[in-house]
Amino acid sequence: MTIETITLGGGCFWCLDSAFRMIKGVRAVASGYSGGDTDLPSYREVCTGETGHAEVVHIDFDTREVDVETLLRAFFSLHDPTTLNKQGADVGTQYRSVIFYHNDVQKQVAQQLIDEINSAAIWPDPVVTELSPFDVFYEAEPYHQDYYAQNPHERYCQWVIEPKLKKFREHHQNLIHS
Repeated sequence: MTIETITLGGGCFWCLDSAFRMIKGVRAVASGYSGGDTDLPSYREVCTGETGHAEVVHIDFDTREVDVETLLRAFFSLHDPTTLNKQGADVGTQYRSVIFYHNDVQKQVAQQLIDEINSAAIWPDPVVTELSPFDVFYEAEPYHQDYYAQNPHERYCQWVIEPKLKKFREHHQNLIHS
């Protein structure tokens, strides 16, 4: 089998969604919720921080074109993995840095990258990214899917997402499909 799935949370799912859609070998990206204890949560419920869910992207990728290490390196470059339950102005457990791994290889690669990042002291603080086995994914409401492409002129897209994408394009040009 060449299609694999990984589920990642690193703050607002809109930012991750737009970046991962650009990567060669990524076949599908869906924004949604994972890691909590509420069945079929809504965006409004997740925003309260009371469901236990994180905003995540559920990524299907072709392992013949991109490997999990490459995707996780991109993930770590897209957010600050050292802030607990916070990314920029977004605060709460729903914005936590988390990797929901789907197999032991993903878990192992993620742990190795966390150890590498901590050893290299890339950040002044240690990585707090949670590593958890994948359980269930609830797809977010339709208006959250491919949000940046659908709403490029909204303030959040211009002030938060676009600068991240610009930096991502500059540092990962080799990953981006044309």
